[in-house]
Amino acid sequence: MTIFKEIVDEEFLTVSETKELLADIEAERAMDEERELRYELARAIEHANRFAVLEPKEAQALVDDLQDIEKVDEPTAYKIANLLPQDRDELRSVYAQQRYSLSGDELDEILNIVAQYA
Repeated sequence: MTIFKEIVDEEFLTVSETKELLADIEAERAMDEERELRYELARAIEHANRFAVLEPKEAQALVDDLQDIEKVDEPTAYKIANLLPQDRDELRSVYAQQRYSLSGDELDEILNIVAQYA
């Protein structure tokens, strides 16, 4: 027997935005003494707290600035905002599965935008 779930909506989030949403869920669960955090939820909260560097508004501004660049699509902009790469090698790893590669100038342009926020 297989249970299929239907995807109703899909939205990209930065780690900072996720942290904010998970904090609301954690606070809601804390109010009800009988409901405890499931293991997966606790690990997700721990992960978001550890890796969220920017404030949600800053992270969204970074994503918007990255999307202004021609070869940065929405999913890639969110990956870059979550990872905050510091050098060309880290940034190339984001583009490793793409069918194209970026020139040194394009990589530097992206890294300069990331450096403004990180």
